[in-house]
Amino acid sequence: QVQLVESGGGLVQAGSSLRLSCAVSGRTVMNYAMGWFRQAPGRKREFVTAINWNADDPSYSDSVKGRFTISRDNAKNTINLLMYSLKPEDTAVYSCAADLSLARVRAATASYWGQGTQVTVSS
Repeated sequence: QVQLVESGGGLVQAGSSLRLSCAVSGRTVMNYAMGWFRQAPGRKREFVTAINWNADDPSYSDSVKGRFTISRDNAKNTINLLMYSLKPEDTAVYSCAADLSLARVRAATASYWGQGTQVTVSS
């Protein structure tokens, strides 16, 4: 089974930056699409960004576009999310997802999910 483990979350002040990482293990995932989602208490899971493992054309939600950047290191089976100019409304549990289908990743129906890492942005 594919396993995803997020790291890098924490408590930061508004306007600061944070980098999240998602490590993939269990099997070869070079052809997997990957994505990041977030969920705040009492809210539905929200799409953040997604990218094909073998492509360099990521998509972003309007709420994070221009502030968040997704990158990948296929050799290390890792994807990263660089978050800058963080706002209190960015506070959420951030989870990464993987699937052979980019469409399923973007639709939040990916086959594999991590348990998430908490990001808290104070004002």
